[in-house]
Amino acid sequence: MRAHGLFPFFDCAYQGFATGSLVEDNFAIRHFEQEGFELVIAQSFAKNMGLYGQRVGAFHYVTPAGPDAQEVTQRISSQLSIIQRSELSSPPIYGAKIASIILNDEQLFAEWEDDLRTMAGRIKGMRKALRLELERLQTPGTWKHVTSQIGMFSFTGLNKEQVAELRNRWHVYMAETGRISVAGLNEHNVAYFARAVDDVVRRVE
Repeated sequence: MRAHGLFPFFDCAYQGFATGSLVEDNFAIRHFEQEGFELVIAQSFAKNMGLYGQRVGAFHYVTPAGPDAQEVTQRISSQLSIIQRSELSSPPIYGAKIASIILNDEQLFAEWEDDLRTMAGRIKGMRKALRLELERLQTPGTWKHVTSQIGMFSFTGLNKEQVAELRNRWHVYMAETGRISVAGLNEHNVAYFARAVDDVVRRVE
């Protein structure tokens, strides 16, 4: 990125859901900062704090080191204030206060980290269960990508026609791209979902 003069913009929407660790999941951001990049980060707490309806998040700007860093930061802050005023004006504060309490309380923060490990572990468990069930059914194709991908969402590899058949025949709903929320799977429905996928893969090309 330095060689091509690119500007880093990180979208941090699922921090903690990939590995279960807030620190491990933001390694790339810290690496770029340590390398001296000027960068911005859009951070959301909608999913990892269960505040989706509150749309809680933060926008971070990291200025490059230099004698005019303070002045640059003030100019950026001024522009962000203008954007915020025109886009949101006065956003609801309820969710932001919840996030602030958690982030600034050592015990609550530790509990949140533990919850993230639990959620990430459950998602990994569902990925493993889905792959094992598809392989047990000998579903045509390779399903290694189910466990090699990380995070809350997964691309199944199903095409538009197969997705439509899943909806019409099995009442399983997903984006036409074949993208699913792994968090929607559980021990009670993963076998049903695997059977549905197996059926449409065999019948629809």
